[in-house]
Amino acid sequence: MVHLMKELQPTDHFEIKLPHALSTNERQLVTLFYQPLTGAEPISLYLTLWAEAESYAPQEMNHYYLMNVLSMPLPKVFEARIALEAIGLLRTWKKDLGTSRHFIYELVRPLDAQSFFKDPLLSMFLFSKIGEGPYRKLRQRFIAQPNNEAFEEVTRTFIDVYKPVHTNVPTDFNEEEAPKQQDYPFYYEQFDFQLLQSGLSEQLVPSSALTIEAREMIAKLSFLYKLSPIDMQKVVILALDEQMKLPTEKLKKAAADYYKLAVSKDAPTFTKTFQSKQVEETAPQNLSKEQELLQYLETTPPVQVLRDINKGKEPLPSSIQLAEDLVVTYSMPVGVVNVLLEYVMLSTDMKLPRSYVEKIADHWSRKHLKTAKEAMDLARQERDKYAQWKTESATPKPSTNPSKPFQKPPASRKNTRNEQVPDWFYKRDEQPKQEDTSAVDFEKERLKILQKLDQQQK
Repeated sequence: MVHLMKELQPTDHFEIKLPHALSTNERQLVTLFYQPLTGAEPISLYLTLWAEAESYAPQEMNHYYLMNVLSMPLPKVFEARIALEAIGLLRTWKKDLGTSRHFIYELVRPLDAQSFFKDPLLSMFLFSKIGEGPYRKLRQRFIAQPNNEAFEEVTRTFIDVYKPVHTNVPTDFNEEEAPKQQDYPFYYEQFDFQLLQSGLSEQLVPSSALTIEAREMIAKLSFLYKLSPIDMQKVVILALDEQMKLPTEKLKKAAADYYKLAVSKDAPTFTKTFQSKQVEETAPQNLSKEQELLQYLETTPPVQVLRDINKGKEPLPSSIQLAEDLVVTYSMPVGVVNVLLEYVMLSTDMKLPRSYVEKIADHWSRKHLKTAKEAMDLARQERDKYAQWKTESATPKPSTNPSKPFQKPPASRKNTRNEQVPDWFYKRDEQPKQEDTSAVDFEKERLKILQKLDQQQK
């Protein structure tokens, strides 16, 4: 979680750039070609940013808005963003503003179908995801197969039709370099071309054959098939044609043939390296009940926490607005906001008096609380003071619910970790039930839930 806090916070603002209008056909490409690569969540983020970018009145927004619109915790929003960056649908710029950050998200046009299938990484990634049958159907659907085998192409190029005329063009115009167009973030400089060429003589493979396009394709194929520069020497020799050139299609076929012969007959697959790191950092294994609660409070949108505490019922608009004000106006971390909402609701018989909430929020802001654990510890320490504030705010009497996580236990009862975890946390995934007007023994019900959890863990 600390790692994510360095990357992104709900209060960080962003603006969207859409350099060109996107068409219905491109929407189909995003859905059918890119969604199998990343899953639904990154594409939902892309479509949401797309819709916002087409607004007539673009404005700065914060990431708390995305959390609510997408119903995703902040780590999921971040993972969706970097997935879009990885496949070339999003470019991101960041500016640090001291305690916060400002982002610019530029939506990138998806590759057309022909370019997508020519790209060895993306096409192989799609093949590994959907299989051969659906892959062939997509090719047939989006790539027309004209019957032009008996014809010779006579299309003129630009330089066949036009020739340059020297005019007095301002010097600064000539000095400007057009930004390099990249299909997706991949830099062929990472490949050791010096080692590749060390084993290839000029007579065997002339350096003129290693054009920029050939070099980029060699680097992509090396990455795709995990082939070393020594391996790629053999691939290059196999791909060289009669004109001593390296056509893209021959390079792809030579690499695939070499891979099947020397490495494996199965197609290469892909895995998310970033996701693996995140799972290691936040894996819920061997966590105590209170640690599970803290992890939930750190990663869940406040609106969802309000639903879970209230047994799945939708919170009132005033409660949602209050939660948003805590995140946006007070710039409080989501984990701290969730602890505050839970503490007040469980100590005021499921109410959220704004004056009482804001008084505690002001106190916590001055304390510079950053995590749910810090907020929970402070709430326990200041229990008596907050009780006095509650009385001054003329709030209803505190609930006698024994499941309050902040209530100091009696001296005769052992203060175990399980007793600090509120009852609602275990019931948050249950379907809402009709209200029962009969009396409920809260302590008895709570013990039943704890026993059930213990049995599930054995």
